[in-house]
Parts: sequence; C-alpha cells; structure tokens
Amino acid sequence: MTSFHPSRLRLSVVKIPKPQIVSRHLCNFLAATTLSSDAQLYFHPTTHPSSPDPIQDPAQALPSLLSNCPNLLELNQIHAHIIRTRFLESYPASFQWNNIIRSYTRLEDYRHALRVYTAMSGAGVSPDSYTIPIVLKAVCQAFAVDFGRQVHSVAIRHGLESNEYCESGFISMYSKGGEFENARKVFDQNPRRKLGSWSAIIGGLSQGGRAKEAVAMFMEMKKSGFEPDDVTMVGVTSACGSLGQLNLALQLHKCVYQVKRSEKSHILTLNSLVDMYGKCGRMDLAYRAFSRMDERNVSSWTSMIVGYAMHGQMHAALKCFKNMREAGIRPNHVTFIGVLSACVHGGAVQEGKHYFDMMTTTYRIVPGMQHFGCMVDLLGRAGLLEEAREMVERMPMKPNIIVWGCLMGGCEKHGNVKMGEWVAEHMIELEPWNDGVFVVLSNIYASRGLWREVERVRGMMKERKLDKVPAYSFSTNAD
Repeated sequence: MTSFHPSRLRLSVVKIPKPQIVSRHLCNFLAATTLSSDAQLYFHPTTHPSSPDPIQDPAQALPSLLSNCPNLLELNQIHAHIIRTRFLESYPASFQWNNIIRSYTRLEDYRHALRVYTAMSGAGVSPDSYTIPIVLKAVCQAFAVDFGRQVHSVAIRHGLESNEYCESGFISMYSKGGEFENARKVFDQNPRRKLGSWSAIIGGLSQGGRAKEAVAMFMEMKKSGFEPDDVTMVGVTSACGSLGQLNLALQLHKCVYQVKRSEKSHILTLNSLVDMYGKCGRMDLAYRAFSRMDERNVSSWTSMIVGYAMHGQMHAALKCFKNMREAGIRPNHVTFIGVLSACVHGGAVQEGKHYFDMMTTTYRIVPGMQHFGCMVDLLGRAGLLEEAREMVERMPMKPNIIVWGCLMGGCEKHGNVKMGEWVAEHMIELEPWNDGVFVVLSNIYASRGLWREVERVRGMMKERKLDKVPAYSFSTNAD
C-alpha cells in the first residue's frame, strides 16, 4: 500500500488550493495506514528537502482543507482521519471543532454536525461565541429543538446567551419549533438587544404564520430607533404577502431600497418583493420588480412562476418556466410545485404529465408529497380517477390527508361512488374526528340518487354528533 508522505498534505501558506487540488491532497492525506511516526510527522511542521518554503502547520492547513471540501464523501474521509490520528487531542481549540461543525452544516448533513458538537462537549472543549450560532443553524435545519434546549443551557452556563448571534439563533430556533413564547422570552430578557434579534423574531413570527404579529413587531422596531437590514425586510415582506395588504406592500417597497445590503442580500430582498406582490395579487408589480433585477437566481424565477400559478395564470407561468430554462437556470423542487399547480388550475393534463416526467428524468428531482398531490388533483379534476388512484398507490411515501382529499374531490366532481368509498376509508383512518369526509361522501351518494345511502351516512353523522359544515369540502388543491 502507498506509504504516507506528510509533505504532500502541506498546503501553501499563501495560496489556498482550489477544490480539485484539495482532492489530490486528500488522497495523499488518507494514504496513511499507521498512526505512529506518520501521525507524529503530520502533527509537527517540518521542511521538505525539495521545497524552499517551510511546510504549513497542520492546524493552519486543515481549515482550508475543510472549507474547500466539495462533498460529504471527502468530508467524512477527512473527519475519519482526524479521529484516527487524534488530531483534536493535539489541537483541542474550539476553533478546530467549529470548522468541522461548520463544514457538515455547509454540506447539509445537520445530524452529523450535531454529533460532532456532542463529541466536542464529551472531549471537555468549551464552546465559544462562534460555536453556538453554527450549532443552532444545524439544530434549526434538523428540527432538533430538544437538542437546542440543551445547547441553550450550555450557552447560559458559559455566559453566551446574550451574545448577539447566539441570542438571534435561539430566537430563530424556538420560533421554527413553534415555541413562540420561549422565543419571546429570549427576546425580552435582553433590554439591550440588537438588530439581529429584532430580525430573528420578525422572521420567526412570519414563517410561523403569525404575520400580523410580525408586522407589529416591525413597527415596534422602527419606533425603537432601529433601521432594518436586508434580513429584516425579507421577514416583514413575507408577512405582508401572507396578509395580502397592498398598501403596506407599497410602503415596504420603499424601505427595501433604503437598506444597506451586499450583492447577495440584494437578490434576496428583491426576490422578497416579487414574492410579496405575487401574494398580494399584483403580478404586474411583481413582474416590474422582477424585470428590474440585474441578476436573477432560481428563487427569482420560482417566485414569478408560483405567483402566476396561484392566480390561475397558467400560460404566463409556463412561459416564465420556459424562459427560466432558456436563461440556463436550473429549476428546483419548489419551481416544479409552481409549474404543476399552474397545470392544475388550467386543467392541462398532458402538460402536467410532461413536466412531472421532466422533473424526474431531466433534472433528477425526487417528487415529494406536494408534487404527487398536484398530479392527483390534476388527474382527479379531469376525471382520470383510475390514473389518479394508480398515482396514489405508487407513491413512495404514505399519502397525507391533502392527497386523499384531492382524490376525494375528483370522486365528488365525477360522482364515482366506488372509489369515493375507498378513499373515504383511508381518510377516516387518518382523521377519524374530521366530519368533512362524511359530508363529501353524502354528496356523492346524492349525485347518484342513492338516497338510502345518504340517510345512512347522515345517521352515522348524528350518532357521532357531527353537523354538516356549510360550504365545506375536501376538494382541495395541493398548492
């Protein structure tokens, strides 16, 4: 087996290697088979006889190696070698642990990032003000609120709970977990809170469906003398879109152009404008904001497509999708939800099938619950109930109540008794307390003149002490 040459791992002090160079170094790095003299050489900087420059200290080389790591396979190999060579025993500073946690978070392996943090705690290394925010990002993405509570207690023990970035991280974590009271407690406990905490509470309320509270908090922030930044504006414009208040939207538009922002945040805030106007029903204003963007990313195009779809403008949505592809922008799973929703509203069955196939074959995107829901809704509305049933039966995940509701809506529209009864059994199993399924089933029987069955269902409803809800139907779309 190839012997280990520590000199090959050493990265230039001046020039950070490109990803492909890092990969070559990684291959040499992982060639070690023993931990004795090789490990000792790696942990102590030396001078290679063929190189005039001193070899970089591994404690300085490793961060570059981690930050340039392009995928999880290589990161796992690096981490395994770090463990095998006991690197962190020789360099136990929290800085080194932070780099590993950050790398796993960057590559979206959030559970592994949390395991590294657990190992860090087990090694007796105290977190610092950089550790906690990184860990909290992983906690939020992994929806590990219980784990986050433990991190919160550690932060309090080390006096980090009032750090600006830690505090905003805890607010975001509790908000994402639906624990708004705890989020508010964290926010209220620091009278000298900074803008980051205001942005976190506004964004958390907005994402948690508390749009009115988010807007009210924004107003309170302005009264307190704070000027919003790009993060604040993304949160409050999203809340405004949920409320559909055009007058507020026009006022917030002015604020967006007043905030200081970087090039990346500029795209985020303009995307939020497009999304806001779309939700307010003003696609003309959404398009105006979109057309004035110097640079557009996948979110920009997706916001336009979803906006058009939401308001039943199928042709505009599909044309926008075509322009997006011609511009070389790769669509994501949210883009296809918008495209399929547009097909549902336009009753375009063949187009819907075409785009569903495109998603899986051309872009290798695995369909999710909402994609299947759109297809079931599309087929059901068109009367292709057997195809819709086949779609449900071949789903890789268990259909939720929305998907079953779409199929039930198709059965109601086309008076399919047999399939309606089959769907009703599954819906009752999922939500035995919900009376909507009995109402729709009764309607299906009535449409076919099966009055004895109608009476039977109504009798069941009386026994369960259920009342028919006026204008209620499970015929719902999966947008």
